[in-house]
Order: sequence, then structure tokens, then C-alpha cells
Amino acid sequence: MQVNTEPSTRSEGPGGAGTPSGASAKGSTARRQTVAAGDAEKASALRRMKLLALSLLILMAVIFVVAFALQKQYPWLEYVRAAAEGGMVGALADWFAVTALFKYPMGLKIPHTAIIPQRKDQIGASLGEFVETNFLSEQVVQEKLASVDIARKAGAWLSGPGGAERVAKEGAAVIRGAFTVLNDDDVQAVIEGMVRRHLLAPPWGPPVGRVAQRIFDDGHHHALVDVLVDRTVDWVRDNQETVNRLVTDRSPTWVPSFVDGLVGDKVYVEILKFTRAVQSDPQHQVRLSIDKYLKDLAQDLQHDPVMIARAEGIKAQVLGDPEVRELASRTWGTIKAALLSAVDDPHSELTVRFKAAVHDFGTRLVVDPELAGKVNKWIGDAAGYLVKTYRSDIAGVITDTVARWDAEETSQKIELQIGKDLQFIRINGTVVGALAGLAIFTVAHLAFG
Repeated sequence: MQVNTEPSTRSEGPGGAGTPSGASAKGSTARRQTVAAGDAEKASALRRMKLLALSLLILMAVIFVVAFALQKQYPWLEYVRAAAEGGMVGALADWFAVTALFKYPMGLKIPHTAIIPQRKDQIGASLGEFVETNFLSEQVVQEKLASVDIARKAGAWLSGPGGAERVAKEGAAVIRGAFTVLNDDDVQAVIEGMVRRHLLAPPWGPPVGRVAQRIFDDGHHHALVDVLVDRTVDWVRDNQETVNRLVTDRSPTWVPSFVDGLVGDKVYVEILKFTRAVQSDPQHQVRLSIDKYLKDLAQDLQHDPVMIARAEGIKAQVLGDPEVRELASRTWGTIKAALLSAVDDPHSELTVRFKAAVHDFGTRLVVDPELAGKVNKWIGDAAGYLVKTYRSDIAGVITDTVARWDAEETSQKIELQIGKDLQFIRINGTVVGALAGLAIFTVAHLAFG
């Protein structure tokens, strides 16, 4: 319904008919009123009830005039006159009371009339305070949520047909919307900042040294040493000519070639024998020396400033600015492409697994009372916190909304909603007034003749 901002210049008499006031006669614009389709029936019912109440008043008046004129000829009409008189008094009094709620009766600015238009803001404030005190209470909200058992109902929906599909569909829409809103450069800058803060800024030496020390202490590096030794033995076995050539190249020119061959063969045999000894003996001195070197290196990475500085230099060389920026760009591009492709494909592994997880979670909410209780408690605590923190703001919506309404429009809104029931007050007043007038006259006639 459109809120009118122009003051009304019409007032109603007992039958609800409008009478132009002096301000209206000076040419003020008539108030605009739009009635929603749903309110048309209420407006029609209100008019019918006003007409009925007015008809009863007119009926009482006609009966009163007839009875008053003929009561000397027909004494029993005195009782009818008294009843009609009481009915008129009751009808007029209740008309005045009902009308005074919404406007000035007959256009007369009698004190304490047009209550709703005059006290609109106070009514809005009181309504907001009432809602805040009685409905936006942390205890009330939590008790209501506990009685509803949201967790089980949500679980039944999630585990039912279409629940997981709907969640997956809406989740895909959210992800696509988020990627549409997000700026790629901003995201890359965030990723780059995280890489710098968590990967580049901290020193590498101590943590790498601690990890290496645990690996070396537990002997996990022995398998790698075995592989290196095995590859060394294989290389020596398959490269005798290379060994001989190295010996020949380093021997004096005056040494005969057959001597170079003998020396080369001897060197080859000794090297092969040595490497095979290292290969076959887990406690070989070479292996022990390698273990000691690696453990010393792990300690130096943790405690030696020179080694720590060297590790930082290696880090700076490996992960320079271009590499970091490229890493951030590739990371974001890969994540974005993978997620968009997955959410657009209803049969993708991500979508299928997500649906299965949602369905499983819904099933657990239904069959697991402990989990459902925890979820209900979380929901209740969250709702209670929101209500406790923002209830004044929530209730303020009522107060602010009513404050923005035009006074007469507010009166009309309220009258449209409750006016039909208020007309029953007029009808009941007419009937009760008639009975009261008859009773009073009868008692007085019997008492005083």
C-alpha cells in the first residue's frame, strides 16, 4: 500500500460518510489512496459493517420517534421508547468512541480524539518496545528454536530427494557469483602476500634443520643412501674404459701405454671393490661418515649463523620476485578454472562428493541425536547472540517504519485491519444500550410508579 504524504481534510459522521472541512474548501489536494488487491475485500466488509451499524442507529431513532409520539395513547410504548432511547445513546456513544480512534468526529477537534493520527509516533515506539521486550528476548528465541528442532527438519530435507541437489545448485551459483565479483589481480595480490608472509619471510634454515634431524635420527635417509651407492656401483661396473682413460690422461707422457693399462685396470678393480664394500656393509666407514655429515648439516642449519645465512641466500635465489608472482598467478588461475569446471559439471567428482557429503550430513542429523542436539544448540546460541546484540536495531525497524508513515494513512491502515471488528462495538452498544434503557426505565417505573 502506498503511503500518502498529503494530510486528509475529510472527517466521518456516524455513517462513515465524508464531509469536507474548511481546509479542503480552500483547494487542498485530495489524499491519494491505493488499496492492495488483498485489502479490497476488507474495505468492502468494513463498509458493510458501517452501514449495518448506521442502519441500527437509524432504526432506533425511527422507533424512538414513533414510540414517543404515540406513548400517551399506548402506554406500553413507553417501554419501547426507553429501549430505543437507550439504543440511540449506546450507538452514538460507541460511534464517537470508535471514530475518535481514527479521526475527529464530525470534524470537531475535541480533545483526546483522532488518537492514532495524533499519537502515531508514540504508538510506533511503544509497538517497537513491546516487540523488543516480549518477542526479541534471547530466552524466547532459544526456547522457540528448541521446540522447532531445526536440525532434524533440516536433516530430513537434506537427506530427502532433491535436498542435496538444491544445496549443490545454490552452492554452485554462490561460487560462480563469487568468482564474478572477485578481481583476479586482487586475489593474486592476496596469494602473493600470503606466500611472502608464510613462505619467504620466515627463515628456512632452522625448520629445515629440525625436519632433517628427525629424518636422519630415524634413519629414513638410509634408503636414499642405498640408492646412491647402488647407482655408483652400477656406473663403476659399466665404465671401465672411462676409468682407464682418466688414468691415461693423468699419467706422465714418458710412461709406456701398457703400464697405463695395468694401472688403469688396477684402479678400476680397487674402485669397484671399494664401492661394492660400501654397498654390502651397512656399517661401512663411508656410510657412517655420510650419516655424521648429514647430522652435522642438520645441526648447522638450526644453530650455525653462517649456514643459516647460506640457506637464506639459496631461498632468495630459488624464489625471487618473478617466481613468486608467477606462482601466485598460476595458483589462482588453476583453482579458479578447476572450481568453475567442477561446479558447472553436475557429474564432476567435486559435485558428486559434495552431494554425497550433504546427504550423509543430513542423514546423521536425523539418526544421531547427539549431533542434532549440538547443531540445535549452535543455532540457538547464534540466534540468541544476534537477538541480544541487535534486538534494538531490529525493533527499531518497526518504530522507524511507523514514523515514516503519513499519520492519516497509518490510521487508515489500522482501521482497514481492525475496523470491521470495531463496528461490532457499535452494534453491541446499540443492543446493550437498548436493553439497559429498557431495564432502567422498568426499574424506575416499578419503584416510583
